[in-house]
Amino acid sequence: MLGLATFIMRGRSQAALVSAVFAVLSLLFPLAGMLSSATVALVALRQGPVEGLIVGLFAGLASGLFAFAALGSPAPALGFALALWLPVWVLALVLRNTRSQPLTVSLASIMGLMIILGLRLGVGDPGAFWSELMEPVRQGLVESGLVTEAGGKDLIAEVARWMTGAFAATFYFQALLALFLGRWWQSLLYNPGGFGAEFRELRLSRGLGILSLLLMAWLLVAENNQWAADLLLLVTPMLLLQGLALIHWLVRTLQASRGWLIGVYALYLLAMPHAQVLTAGLGLADIWVDVRSRVRPRKVDPD
Repeated sequence: MLGLATFIMRGRSQAALVSAVFAVLSLLFPLAGMLSSATVALVALRQGPVEGLIVGLFAGLASGLFAFAALGSPAPALGFALALWLPVWVLALVLRNTRSQPLTVSLASIMGLMIILGLRLGVGDPGAFWSELMEPVRQGLVESGLVTEAGGKDLIAEVARWMTGAFAATFYFQALLALFLGRWWQSLLYNPGGFGAEFRELRLSRGLGILSLLLMAWLLVAENNQWAADLLLLVTPMLLLQGLALIHWLVRTLQASRGWLIGVYALYLLAMPHAQVLTAGLGLADIWVDVRSRVRPRKVDPD
């Protein structure tokens, strides 16, 4: 990763090339899109929003040429700009100017809220929209004998109920992860240990805790309320980030083995989504308890 970050910072052409290549690769390997976004984030964080915008424009031209050569159309470049580069560029601009991760995370969640509003205003009934999109999946399950006709309809209807919030949350959470990756690259190159210290202190406002509890109560009272389901999914990644920050803080402050962190991330792969829900619950509890003010730190070695 250090070698890649070093190559990106050699100049505009190198940064644009890396961003464009990973953007095109994201058509086959979705996670490659995060590396493309992180490239724009790194440039914007280190050299400013104008330079980040220029790299994004150059990457758009390059990816358009790649897409035209491979697919016969440069149209995917527009999708890259809207989905990969523009959101993370905005977040990088805010983080660079405010140096506030909580504010940046909150802004990212507002992007997710805009997606929810856009879907509701644009398609009318999001549940029906997602059900129609997933109809081939339902037919495949029925034809393979995995579910019955009625069971398939019920399954797709239940999944469609949560898809709007899940889509919005996934979109902004990936943008945040790309931003954090760019920030980590910046730390590796110019301020070793800086990103870790910054992330460990991430603590969101008590207002988020109040909102989360209200949404939970709303969903319990009105089980089928779509707004409650969408908004609860929207705030969950924020709580997950706070929970993760607290775990990293505890490991660092108590001088515990890094094996604890390896175990936590292994659980994310082996016990999805339960491990993530538990971490989000820890983040919600930390909003009220403020664990960092209650745990006595041990002597911390320098990074």
